[in-house]
Amino acid sequence: MNRVRSPSHRSTRLGLWITLLTDFGTRDGWVAAMKGVIATLAPSARVVDAGHEITPGDVFAAAWALSQYWSLWPCGTIHVIVVDPEVGSSRAALLAEAEGRWFLAPDNGALSAVAAECTSLRAWRLRPDAHRPEGYSNTFHGRDVFAWVAGRLAAGTRPANFVTDPHPVQPWPSWHPVRRSNEVIGQVLHIDRFGNAITNLQPHDLPPTGWELCCGPLRVRTLARTYSEVAPGRPLLYLGSAGRLEIGVRNGSAAERYGIRRGQIVRVHHDPRPTKRIAP
Repeated sequence: MNRVRSPSHRSTRLGLWITLLTDFGTRDGWVAAMKGVIATLAPSARVVDAGHEITPGDVFAAAWALSQYWSLWPCGTIHVIVVDPEVGSSRAALLAEAEGRWFLAPDNGALSAVAAECTSLRAWRLRPDAHRPEGYSNTFHGRDVFAWVAGRLAAGTRPANFVTDPHPVQPWPSWHPVRRSNEVIGQVLHIDRFGNAITNLQPHDLPPTGWELCCGPLRVRTLARTYSEVAPGRPLLYLGSAGRLEIGVRNGSAAERYGIRRGQIVRVHHDPRPTKRIAP
């Protein structure tokens, strides 16, 4: 058996904090079932709802949501992600570690953003017998596999007791833009609840001078600091809290105004006309 070795595990209590990210919603009792399993095994663990309103089966949305918070939690935190449209199939169930934080998730791309962002993500397949002994459902691995392993880890069981072979986790290509001689081609990663279009571009993807960003019918040539730099109803490009360039409309929805959707191509190309950048 391949043993899980991590300095963070030796020096930090594992599972003092456990976060849950699912597409279960809250009306059917499924999240409460997962919490009950964890509470029975590790009563002192603090379980936090990262979110349960992911669109059902939208693995990419789960990966994006996870990217917004995983590294902000203390070392030893266990992040449980259950957006699992292939539950019960041959897809692997994973235990992973990155920068001292731990993850339990299906092998379906839910960890792709973490793999793209961190310096080293190590993952292992969970053993076939890593599940609740009281009962095992082919359609509820969130309760019977992921919550049970999280509770056992928080109660002090070593990670090596649950895993078999190392398992690679690859980032989806869309997390990184493509650079060509005279342009950078990115795409929209996420539309937030305000209608802002968050791209996979970062400030260094913009030339120092003379650029134009194109997304559908929208053309932007100015990088703003914040919404108040444009008039109400006007579009803007700005650096968002996720460290990526975002397209917004002051007091409005860029997605609705310009028909922007997730996955839409965003191009930055050379334009000799002067442009402005965010002040240092």
